[in-house]
Amino acid sequence: MNALAHSEDLVLFGTSILPVTNNRLQFAVASRHTDNSEAENLLWEARAEDPTCLPVYFALYKFYANSNKLDRAERAARLALAESARQAGVHSNWEKLSQESQSGKLYASDAGLFYLFSLKALGFIKLRRQHWDEAGKVLSHLAMLDPEDRSGGSVVLGLAESVGVKIAGRGT
Repeated sequence: MNALAHSEDLVLFGTSILPVTNNRLQFAVASRHTDNSEAENLLWEARAEDPTCLPVYFALYKFYANSNKLDRAERAARLALAESARQAGVHSNWEKLSQESQSGKLYASDAGLFYLFSLKALGFIKLRRQHWDEAGKVLSHLAMLDPEDRSGGSVVLGLAESVGVKIAGRGT
């Protein structure tokens, strides 16, 4: 396996990732174009090795979204939300979070910010699946939870509005 031979091909998954998990993710990324099933297996092995490693969940939902396996991408995003919520100390069900009670916690930690990024990913996945009402709900709630738009959710929200998705609390 010389997939890691060229350092310019490496993907930075973070500084707190275990070396064995990072290596598995690097091999998954390197093999995704030549052996999709091997890449998928490596990603799930990385999750089994370290189920608390948030970059693994990002790699999973991005892998599935890029492979147009949107049902699996949604599952991975929901797993990401559950783990990041646990680490941030917030409710894992985004519908039960309010700005008043949780935005400070979400902004206070990497896990909280990852939760917001994963919620944005879930909204985008819902858009790609053409689940318009669900996408609108997710993105509306994201906008409420992330008033400073640290997740960049406004970009996906704008995309949703451009295809006619109704966003609660917006003038469209």
